[in-house]
Amino acid sequence: MKNEMTLSFVAIEENEALARMAMTCFITPLDPTIEEISEFKTIVSEAVTNAIIHGYECDGESLITLRATLNDELVTMTVEDQGAGIENIEQAMEPMYTTRPHMERSGMGFTIMESFSDHLSVQSTVGSGTIVTFEKRFAPMMETSRVR
Repeated sequence: MKNEMTLSFVAIEENEALARMAMTCFITPLDPTIEEISEFKTIVSEAVTNAIIHGYECDGESLITLRATLNDELVTMTVEDQGAGIENIEQAMEPMYTTRPHMERSGMGFTIMESFSDHLSVQSTVGSGTIVTFEKRFAPMMETSRVR
């Protein structure tokens, strides 16, 4: 099965839930397990939240764009902002590193995204924005041992 989608929305906290739900609906044809859904929604949530808080500093006006493709059991998704960008990607991906401690940010977003995805990459240019790309492979639908 092949499918693709693009969704753009204003970078406000309420739209993080929209992104999670839209992406959950997008993967429904894969008949994902509860665990797969939970992990996928967490990746989407972390990537979108990073764009809102770090990319746009909660400006409430700028756009985030999600792009997703589905090829058989593999979903590839990008979360793109045209915000502040990341000065040091390697440092930003270190567990517990945060540029927003006053906002009670844990600094675990990239670590969580990496642990729940099969592949994660980050491209960023200071002043031009960030693109987070991840891949997640879902178990084939023909498995009869799946728990619902």
